[in-house]
Amino acid sequence: MKFPRTLLTAFSAAAMLALSGCAGGASTEASAGPDNGDKKDLTIAVFNGWDEGIAASELWKAVLEEKGYNVALEYAAPAPVYSGLSTGDYDVTLDTWLPVTHKSYIEKYGSDMEDLGAWNDEAKLTIAVNKDAPVDSLEELAANSGAFGGRLVGIEPGAGLTEATTNKVIPEYGLEDMDYLTSSTPAMLSELKAATAAGENIAVTLWRPHWAYDAFPLKDLKDPKGALGAAESIHSFASKSFTQDFPTLAGWLQNFAMDPEKLFSLENAMFNGAKADDYGPAVTQWISENRDYVDGLTQG
Repeated sequence: MKFPRTLLTAFSAAAMLALSGCAGGASTEASAGPDNGDKKDLTIAVFNGWDEGIAASELWKAVLEEKGYNVALEYAAPAPVYSGLSTGDYDVTLDTWLPVTHKSYIEKYGSDMEDLGAWNDEAKLTIAVNKDAPVDSLEELAANSGAFGGRLVGIEPGAGLTEATTNKVIPEYGLEDMDYLTSSTPAMLSELKAATAAGENIAVTLWRPHWAYDAFPLKDLKDPKGALGAAESIHSFASKSFTQDFPTLAGWLQNFAMDPEKLFSLENAMFNGAKADDYGPAVTQWISENRDYVDGLTQG
């Protein structure tokens, strides 16, 4: 049987429309976000140069993308991050140190943000030495400075740790005769690596959490005078509308916890071997080796 050309044209148009509709439906389904009440698009603000925050953010990015979220990491200094959170330009940041380091930002912007709680409570500035060094306390360092070549290896001159070492640690523990070297964090780590390989003593300014504790045999020198301050907690802070926009994720982040050893191992995998700015493969490998922990992040 032959059909009129007009009928065939109408049928073809209808068929094309149906196929188009099916394709559109498939595309919509493929691009759908998490089926848990959360928005799909999420922006995590990350502090430049803060390894623990970079590690936590990259981990959550990988975890959430498995769940169907579209996650963007945006790097900035703390001031614009907190300003952006207060205006809703960013959704969340995972690296707020309290009660001291970021106190001024919380005082300024806190009423326009939400504290999702602490995920690590052992953040601390330190002076670290090789584990078999002949001293255990900063009180012993001056009398044994020769064992370290009379050197204390620091990081960037403008860092808060450098300021605390210069203004507090050195005068309070009588370390004025030691040569305090400041340059950069990579330079300090290079010295630490070389000394470890040579079996030599070394004293460096460091902080917890840091991947160096997983990569090298280190111990922190006791600080009985509290020159470096007490331990702080690392919090996740979010925009004011975060819980409304991401009710499920808000619960996950409120329950998020990561102990120093696990964080050290993630940082070590990312920063001590992976290509800079291409952490994806290292994070994927770490997730595969810590699947039970990772799966637990999105339960409950």
